[in-house]
Amino acid sequence: MPNRHPSLPRVVLLATGGTIAGSGAAHAGVGAGSAAYQSAVVTAQDLMAGVPGLGALAQLQAEQLFQIDSADFTDQHLLQLARRVAALCRQDDVDAVVVTHGTDTMEETAYFLHLTVPTDKPIVLTGAMRPGTALAADGPANLRQAVAVAAHASSAGRGVLMVMNEEIHSGRDVAKVHSLRLDAFASQHGALGLVVEGAPRWYRRVERPHGAASEFDIDRIDALPLVGVVTSHGNMRAEIYDSWAALGARAIVHAGFGGGTVPEYLKAPLAELRARGVLLVRCSRTGAGPVVRGASIDDDALGWVVSDDQNPPRARLLAALALTRGGDPTAVQRVFLRY
Repeated sequence: MPNRHPSLPRVVLLATGGTIAGSGAAHAGVGAGSAAYQSAVVTAQDLMAGVPGLGALAQLQAEQLFQIDSADFTDQHLLQLARRVAALCRQDDVDAVVVTHGTDTMEETAYFLHLTVPTDKPIVLTGAMRPGTALAADGPANLRQAVAVAAHASSAGRGVLMVMNEEIHSGRDVAKVHSLRLDAFASQHGALGLVVEGAPRWYRRVERPHGAASEFDIDRIDALPLVGVVTSHGNMRAEIYDSWAALGARAIVHAGFGGGTVPEYLKAPLAELRARGVLLVRCSRTGAGPVVRGASIDDDALGWVVSDDQNPPRARLLAALALTRGGDPTAVQRVFLRY
């Protein structure tokens, strides 16, 4: 049963699975049981029931949208989740939404919701690096802090947020940077704030458009164009890019060395792909820092796009969203420099 207290904010917990809903054999040791477990088996209601004091923070209602490992998220899942979050945010009896999510693709979901759900109501994602059966499970604390942030009036209008390990990150910037540690998430421009004594404490705000200010309203998006990502390494092959094109990709994100460098032996094959109508987006495999247009290669002459500071997974999503509005490279470049 949902918690009812008329003076508290009304928050919907939208569960999608992941490690926070995982379970495994209990073992001795602080981190034991954190690597071998079954993801996405604990229900939304049981997640709520396992966190003492949640009912004192908000009127909570649980909804199980998916029960999957976040590695299994597809674009169809993203679209379905965004439509459901948008629908909840339109309800007068909903003040905020908390989404529980697996950590592997949580940064991609956060960014997609950040750009496609036209609301100023708080939307907060959280997850866990360890299942609930681990001795030092982090999910309960993360969920409590996420609800506290979502329920706080100061969280409105800041875009989609991710709360993990007492830090509050923006969906625009956050990325998973470690495979196991509890502080697995970081933002290249720094966290927006911290959860201090159960409440958000803010230190910066995202200036790029999001939410109601974004041009990408989920209710006007039927499907996402196929966009591929190719990560650079020594001794690359042009056939990988050709394979994406053969599959119908309308754009390919080149996750290049350093500032998005393209090896000399790939320049001619990629120029041929562009001539065939495939958009090329240069970004950095480092995951941080801007890619400068016209640096190391003539992007203007080639009709290529640079990603600004977006990492490869987010560049894929932003390219797909831009392509829903047309494929002109100048217009797509404007989108990358705006968002």
